[in-house]
Amino acid sequence: MASSTDPERDTGGGLGILPEALTHNLELAATILMAVAAIMTAWTAFQSTKWGGVQADQFAEAGADRTESTRFSTLAGQQAQVDISTFTNWLNVLQADIRAGDVEPPPSAAEYQPTPGTLSGFLFERFREEFTPAVQAWLATDPFRDVNAPATPFDIPEYELEANQMADDFQAAADESAQEARDANQTSDEYVIIAVAAALVLFFAGLSSKLLRPRNRVLTLGLGVMMFVFALVLVFTLPIEL
Repeated sequence: MASSTDPERDTGGGLGILPEALTHNLELAATILMAVAAIMTAWTAFQSTKWGGVQADQFAEAGADRTESTRFSTLAGQQAQVDISTFTNWLNVLQADIRAGDVEPPPSAAEYQPTPGTLSGFLFERFREEFTPAVQAWLATDPFRDVNAPATPFDIPEYELEANQMADDFQAAADESAQEARDANQTSDEYVIIAVAAALVLFFAGLSSKLLRPRNRVLTLGLGVMMFVFALVLVFTLPIEL
């Protein structure tokens, strides 16, 4: 007659299941759980690596955009210096031509035309194409008579440099790429957390097969199932990179 302490006859504290059937079912459950956890571990490692690549690409793109932003910002500064220099020279020469009687004071900006054969006309025609509309808009304020008119064309909204806009656009693109890189890094870290959870599933499932008492097996395997559910929920909440 078998002893009441024989593990082959222990019912695990009144579980009401034959030890042989319980052992088989628990081992089958542990095997399935370990197989799925192993697949999950491989998948999360793959996704973590892919998102790490996305992070690197986005940081590289952000760096390239910032370089372009700096280049256009430098170009805008150079163009502004050219505009300031040519405008200052033109204004000085225009005033000299007016005092000499070679040029009439502009009655209004809309009617202003550079006087051929004069130095002021020569300089006006050599304004940068992007700068001329701003000068015309400034002259429209009648600055020669109206003391409330803007002091220079650089004080009005019409003075815009395309290079400045390009610099701003590239800077905005760089900021966006950098944010996408940070998001990718966060996603990669979250996949690593899932991989750690899957490793714990493997640990608990493997440990359950080493225990003799069905109660202990069930409890240990239950911990593995809980970790698996936690990892599975995280997997379905994260984006996928292929």
